[in-house]
Amino acid sequence: MILAGDVGGTKTELAVFETTPGGLRALHQQRYASQDYPSLDTIIRSFLQAGPAASISAACFGVPGPVIDGRCTTTNLPWTLDERVLASGIPALRAKLLNDLEAMAWGVMDLPPREMLILQEGVPRPGNMALVAAGTGLGEALMVWDGTRHVVVSSEGGHVDFAPRNETETGLLVFLRRQFDRVSDERVLSGPGLFNIYQYLRTTGTVAEPPWLTQRIAGRDPSAAVSEAGLAKQDRVCVEALDLFASIYGAVAGNLALTVLAVGGVYVGGGIAPKLRGKLTDGAFVRAFRNKGRLAALLEAVPIRLVLNDQAPLLGAARVASQLSPRPEGAR
Repeated sequence: MILAGDVGGTKTELAVFETTPGGLRALHQQRYASQDYPSLDTIIRSFLQAGPAASISAACFGVPGPVIDGRCTTTNLPWTLDERVLASGIPALRAKLLNDLEAMAWGVMDLPPREMLILQEGVPRPGNMALVAAGTGLGEALMVWDGTRHVVVSSEGGHVDFAPRNETETGLLVFLRRQFDRVSDERVLSGPGLFNIYQYLRTTGTVAEPPWLTQRIAGRDPSAAVSEAGLAKQDRVCVEALDLFASIYGAVAGNLALTVLAVGGVYVGGGIAPKLRGKLTDGAFVRAFRNKGRLAALLEAVPIRLVLNDQAPLLGAARVASQLSPRPEGAR
């Protein structure tokens, strides 16, 4: 048996998989609210105690932060993780930590076409690919083509400096600088980032926030309230916030495609994209993705796919764990 986990600032999902001749089969799976637990170790113990008894040979966890020498201090959680400590506590022969986007990238490459939404058909060809995903934070990963297969390389590209493209975005940068010492892409492209955009646009306009929206924002996730009102076209500023979010998202994805020379394609993952699929397919995202001056033609040929399966990080972690574990005869 193998243990796989998708660890995030909002939720942690764990699953025990069996390796069979037909591939991996989930035997037990559970989701936890990350902020309710003092450590990943605590969640793992609770999960293993609640499920059927299992002998774990290997484990792999996608985690929100850079993994250096088998250790990670998570970006949006007060946790410090260590592969050796986790392996000892499970217990398992091997335990491996991956950046969460690294795990997602391994999972994305195994997804069937029906679990993708085409944002730009492009011209599929062998070559590097890239993944960008906005959720609680913003993550990126590279899928480097070595001539025979894609090898996933982790990245902390979501924390690069936010680069405004016009006067509106310059105003957004100035607005955010009053709150943060440094403004990264993640401050704009994430769940909290959408609300940051909304707050900025509300301060620049003359339309007051309607009372019903104030109540929604106060009573629940503010970004979700803005998103729902924008998609339903109930509030003009919420609509404008979604428009700006989608455009910046496309520009950042295009920058990543240029950095990696992702002629093989760009995947858009994370928890936000499927919820905003109507907005991401209205053209603003793709226009911003392509708007790269002399290299616009290159970007027009890059396939863009929106990932619909939210289990991709967990499946990617399971794939890597299965490679660490001795395989039963006939398994693949």
